[in-house]
Amino acid sequence: MKKHNLLVVTSLLLIVTACSGDKKNLFSFDEAKFKAMYHTGEDISLVITNKKEKTIDSIVYYTNDKKIGTTKGNETFNHKIEEEKLGYQNLKAEIFFEGEKQETTARIELVATTEPKLLNYTIVNTYPHDLKAYTQGLEFHNDILLEGTGNGAGNGTGERGISSLRKTDFKTGKVTQKVELAEEFFGEGITVLNHKIYQLTWLNNEGYVYDAQTFKKEKTFKYPRKMEGWGLTNDGKNLFITDSSERISILDPMTFKEVDHINVYTNSSKVPAVNELEWIDGKIYGNIYQKDAIAIINPTTGAVEAVINLSDLKTKVSQHPDIDVLNGIAYNPKTKTIFVTGKNWDKLFEIKISN
Repeated sequence: MKKHNLLVVTSLLLIVTACSGDKKNLFSFDEAKFKAMYHTGEDISLVITNKKEKTIDSIVYYTNDKKIGTTKGNETFNHKIEEEKLGYQNLKAEIFFEGEKQETTARIELVATTEPKLLNYTIVNTYPHDLKAYTQGLEFHNDILLEGTGNGAGNGTGERGISSLRKTDFKTGKVTQKVELAEEFFGEGITVLNHKIYQLTWLNNEGYVYDAQTFKKEKTFKYPRKMEGWGLTNDGKNLFITDSSERISILDPMTFKEVDHINVYTNSSKVPAVNELEWIDGKIYGNIYQKDAIAIINPTTGAVEAVINLSDLKTKVSQHPDIDVLNGIAYNPKTKTIFVTGKNWDKLFEIKISN
């Protein structure tokens, strides 16, 4: 009797599971109609695959949880891509059928509309730079060069560097003021906003705020989520922070909460490993890790509008076991020129950009 009951219960469970399974994944986006990549201004055709030929009453479509339209039945819905951010766009459809509702999701990738321009540069001046400085951030403040460094490998010097924040006489390369981080903290990007210096750390999920004049640490802040700290800049209002991916997060400098973000893309692909940042004339200039180039990024869309190939500069510095990639961009508003260097480079280059 007990065995019989067990068989009955098992059979019922199988029936319920099968019925439940039948009602799962009844619908999906017809992704065969999707392109590999889309550009702003293009149309995307949204159609739902109806596997069990259910009677569909209506479908409500969303992109990134924003309603974009409704169809009766399973009519094709054409959506013009206009205001979405670059990067992956999350699609959702709510299908109403036979007194029930189900959802299905998919995603498409939106890339920049135009190919980046390749810009040229000329070297205006060359200055000495501390060879032991594993440069992570570079910034001018009141005609003084500020630099944030990380813990370099020390292959050639024989000693592992200590992360620091420093003031430098850029003409002589002499460090005039410095504070060091504890050995377990790896310093990253810096920026100056409202006479405060903001400095990131790499894997510690925290950053610091200093008085720009005295270097006194005033605050420790946490990142808005678990993330790596890489590059940092600001637009005069908010902080822009990179995390090793193509994403640039925009933070409120008082609460350190994320208020927005952009994704860095060319017309053909995303651009990961965006590193040190500098805000220049309304654009974000960013080093791309391991590329010895600077990308000029639209801060609203994330589109890479131009690229400056600086690979030749690495041949102009002393070659040694510790030499590493181009990293460090500082705009001097007094001279209207850009200063660049690299990790463990013994030179700082003042350059001008041209078409």
